[in-house]
Amino acid sequence: MAQGTHDFAADPRNQTILINVNGQNTPRADATVSVFDSGFMLGDGVWEGLRLHRGRVAFLEAHLDRLYEGAKAIAMDIGLSREELVARIDDTIDANAMRDEAGVHIRLMVTRGIRSTPYQDPRVVISPATIVIIPEYKAPLPSTIETGIRLFTVHVRRGDPAVQDQKLNSHSKLNCITECIPATEAGEDEALILAQPSIVATCNTTHFFIVRKGEVWTSTGDYCLGGITRSNVIQVCREAGIPVYEKNFSLTDVYGADEAFVTGTFAGVVPVTAVDGRALTPARGAMVERLQGLYRGLMDRDVAA
Repeated sequence: MAQGTHDFAADPRNQTILINVNGQNTPRADATVSVFDSGFMLGDGVWEGLRLHRGRVAFLEAHLDRLYEGAKAIAMDIGLSREELVARIDDTIDANAMRDEAGVHIRLMVTRGIRSTPYQDPRVVISPATIVIIPEYKAPLPSTIETGIRLFTVHVRRGDPAVQDQKLNSHSKLNCITECIPATEAGEDEALILAQPSIVATCNTTHFFIVRKGEVWTSTGDYCLGGITRSNVIQVCREAGIPVYEKNFSLTDVYGADEAFVTGTFAGVVPVTAVDGRALTPARGAMVERLQGLYRGLMDRDVAA
């Protein structure tokens, strides 16, 4: 059965987690937002996925940079300083006694707030920003890390940033959903997405890399989210002396690659074993396994610092 990089084993503890809604830790069953909230009504907001590693949020500063830059880009006031938001995240983790747990994933969501009426103009917003923090016991499946996923190139294209800038990590993810649907209907795990004119851009939930003759290639980044894990993998490649390039390439380059992989906060570095039915490797290759180790080492250094 097809599975994506975000698949995980269900954990019964998630039914009793406390979710932080605007500063109040609330039982999961009671955690709600208004039907007039900007996120529910219009997808108006920004968010981050965070990973707890050895008791601390990995790469927190980079995630906060992206969150606050995204909020600034859409003229939205988060209403909290970085220090206040970090304190709220820490309070949520500690209220759930998750500090020493492994496999904790956190969704941090900020919307523009409550609107007085269903209308897109931000001037009808009548409340401060809505801030929700959902911590869950979620670890990627070992099979995902070891044996990888299969990708399917979809017909939906990534457009010009002037239409909808993909660098915005917005609540409106309908583009990613419409990209995901044909891949799952084809029986594959996730979507590989092209940008015009038919250059490889990204995946619907992750960033895409190929390995060719000892070199690591990824897209220019013009048509994808500014990925934290993506940039960290580029960093560890450079530190280790692995040639890495951000460049335009086509499906022909993908089909002829030695290895391929995707990256994301939830699962880290995940091998890709096939694209559009073309087999690459039966499981993770040597480069992917090496990069998985280098990325784990970078996470260790980050939280230790």
